[in-house]
Amino acid sequence: MALAQDTPASEMDAHTSLNKGRLGTVGIVFFVVAAAAPLVGMTGAVPVAIVLGNGAAAPGAYLVVGITLLLFSVGYAAMSQRVTNAGAFFAYIGRGLGRHAGIASAFVSILAYVAIQLAIFGFFGAVMAGQVGVLPWWAWSLIAWALVTVLSLLRVDVGAKVLGGLMLLELTALVITSIVILANGGPEGINFWASFNPTAIIAGGLAGSAGIAFAFAFASFIGFEATAIYGEESRDPKKVVPRATYLAVVVITVLFALTAFAMVTGMGASRVVEKTVELSTVAKVPLAAPAEVLFSLATQYVGPWMATVMSILVLSSLFAGLLAFQNAASRYLFAMGRGGVLPARLGTVNGRGAPAAASVVTSVITGVVIVIFAVFQLDPVLNLFYWFSGLSVVAIVLIEILVCIAIMVYFRRNKGDENVFQTVIAPVLATVGLVLGEYLLMSRFGLLAGTVAEGVDPTVTPWGLSVIGWVLVILPFALLGIGYLVSRARTSVNEELLRDVLS
Repeated sequence: MALAQDTPASEMDAHTSLNKGRLGTVGIVFFVVAAAAPLVGMTGAVPVAIVLGNGAAAPGAYLVVGITLLLFSVGYAAMSQRVTNAGAFFAYIGRGLGRHAGIASAFVSILAYVAIQLAIFGFFGAVMAGQVGVLPWWAWSLIAWALVTVLSLLRVDVGAKVLGGLMLLELTALVITSIVILANGGPEGINFWASFNPTAIIAGGLAGSAGIAFAFAFASFIGFEATAIYGEESRDPKKVVPRATYLAVVVITVLFALTAFAMVTGMGASRVVEKTVELSTVAKVPLAAPAEVLFSLATQYVGPWMATVMSILVLSSLFAGLLAFQNAASRYLFAMGRGGVLPARLGTVNGRGAPAAASVVTSVITGVVIVIFAVFQLDPVLNLFYWFSGLSVVAIVLIEILVCIAIMVYFRRNKGDENVFQTVIAPVLATVGLVLGEYLLMSRFGLLAGTVAEGVDPTVTPWGLSVIGWVLVILPFALLGIGYLVSRARTSVNEELLRDVLS
């Protein structure tokens, strides 16, 4: 589906080029940190990682995962110096492993970003229905869906400004609460060793409780890798993307580790598991309300007003994540359409330089799924949120592994000024960590997605998945194969606009 051969270059550029120069380092970081939804991770994932995982050492698990992803970022940032493309992952994989592998990976990336957006739509609707009422969850989800669609059709810097304001409020609330708790010292004082002692971090083994903590930590970081997606819209991609990548990973890692450590300190390291269970239990069901752990600590150490602010900011955090992943998914569709792999219409932009057709298609997909879940009366949290968030993180880590391999292969063939740490050592270490992370995510998928087979205790037995669990785990790998076959069958790609994966 290449563009017509007689299309003037200037006209082609006007219709297939994203709005350049709109984003700086800070703007991209806003999108990426917003996608990680720190407040949602701290209220949802950390309590589970503490109780089912490695207890007081859960902050250490977040730190280890952050270091792994920082190593991934070394090669990723180096690659961004050579390639600038709105479909960053598939462009990088295509450069290293060939066009077919690159295009196949793009299908998985689109799956991942659409899936995590659907998960957030479910959670947002459930929280709004619980806090505000008036409308059912699906109505609130569709209201958010409409707003996200409109914002995604505007200039990218408009979305960045919205995300920036919401994110700064969210980060401020988390940092203030953490500092106040640590300054107080909690009931037992600050016990740094209990949370960051390597022995404590891996206590229970990777096949046991430590593996559970690592799985939830990996799940919390999804979205950090989106920096390079905005390269075409940045002021100077060769400088901005690497800076934004490092800054985003460092900010997310420090924030997650700091807040998790403050939560442990606030409850006392020796009793953190029992206290987390106590604070999160509803109707004798532990972890039924994990957000109450952080809210209770905020009330105790800062004041009831902070808990109220956080309960509101959870909603803004979710909305910010929706907008960030809408942008990520639509830019992958845009890159694929521009290259002729998908219909060419997807590779066009509107007068504001936004990938309008791709954004509309993304919204149509998510809107249809929301309606289906509403019609069949499926639960917005137990089904929509847990199923699709688990699916998305397995898909993203799979692609990150392929990116690491592609980076090593590419730089071996195309030597430049990059050093051996950037091109070999860091990618190798990141690959090892990510492969391990993927194994933990898949083996503990029943806990992540709530898809445990009947009669199986997921805290003891890995891989005990229901039928829907196995389908969701296998889907990214199946789609990778399908994408590869589609790529081989496509003979009319636009070699000019897909040049980044045809080299």
